Amino acid sequence: MTRTIDRSLAAILIALMIAMVITVSWQVITRYLLNSPSSYTEELATYLLIWISLLGAAYALRVRAHLGIDILVRQMGPQRRRQMRFAAYLVVILFALVALVFGGSWLVYVTLDLNQLSAAFQVPIGYVYLVLPISGLLMTHYSVIAMLELRNATPKAASPN
Repeated sequence: MTRTIDRSLAAILIALMIAMVITVSWQVITRYLLNSPSSYTEELATYLLIWISLLGAAYALRVRAHLGIDILVRQMGPQRRRQMRFAAYLVVILFALVALVFGGSWLVYVTLDLNQLSAAFQVPIGYVYLVLPISGLLMTHYSVIAMLELRNATPKAASPN
């Protein structure tokens, strides 16, 4: 199941990036070559950036691509290093569940309930915010997987990448 999620998320991110490149390119063409800027492209590029950023953060968590300062962790022994990584994943889960899943779901609910619409597209803005709980669930899932991998790994395998 996790491989399917990984592949699907990667495909979605690729599609969103292609859409972003096309959108921004069209904005440049209409603004500078046609002297008639498109009213939709700026809003669409903003929404695509939001989705790419949040889904990309979840994907980066999965592939362990987030930046980190590990000066202190490197000096620890394998068992202590493993405990620190486990604790870090617990913090990620806590943040993802509280801020992204709970807070994001509340934001989606409120904006849909108030029927708040986007300026250019006139679509409910709650659909844009829907990425918050989605990315929170993905981050929670990936953190649990990483914790299980840590638990099952030998102490040598728990060393930093």
